[in-house]
Amino acid sequence: MDTARRYFFGPTPEEQKRKCNALMRSNTRKLDRDLANLKVLEAKTRTLILQASKRGQRNPSQAQQARAETRIFARELLRVRRQEQRLATSRATLASVGMQVNEAFAMRKIEGSLKNSTGIMKDVNLLVRLPELTGTMRELSQELMKAGIIEEMVSDTLEQEDLDEDTEEAETEVDKVLGEVLRDRVQTPAAQVPTELAPAEPNEPVEEDAEQEEMLAQMRGRLEALKS
Repeated sequence: MDTARRYFFGPTPEEQKRKCNALMRSNTRKLDRDLANLKVLEAKTRTLILQASKRGQRNPSQAQQARAETRIFARELLRVRRQEQRLATSRATLASVGMQVNEAFAMRKIEGSLKNSTGIMKDVNLLVRLPELTGTMRELSQELMKAGIIEEMVSDTLEQEDLDEDTEEAETEVDKVLGEVLRDRVQTPAAQVPTELAPAEPNEPVEEDAEQEEMLAQMRGRLEALKS
């Protein structure tokens, strides 16, 4: 009986509401997982900055290389934080959409009809452009259109944000990040550290270069996975 009713009359408002809420909960869980992964990545990047700084202080012959590494890791940290901010803003927007959708269905019970909401349309249009949510947000926009809450499908055209590999962060931002991460350390100028106290291993720079490059590649891969 219910199947026949849905075929001829479509889902009830309560069924539409449940479907919309389920999609929004699914998207919220996805954003929460991505944010948790970014927090782990941020902590690991901070550790790499500290490790590179310590190595440069212990071994003056590697001080220049260590400074270069700290700046590379600082740029990665900026990218991670920018992604975190983007996802946190999206999560707040999604929560706002949820409240607006529930309010729209509540008003339908009172007034007997739904009114198109330009506010929901605008917020959903922002969220559907997120690579992390594109599929499920398009499904949500379809349900909202069927329910009469929005008038048309939203666009999923996304202008690429400034998070690409070739993006150069402002040096002042890099300096600010390094100052924040290293502020609790007493930094000794390399020239004041006796060379004989920390002899350089001939093969150590090559091995460390390869290790740091591999670790940096893994970090970038994780960040790209969160964006895709």
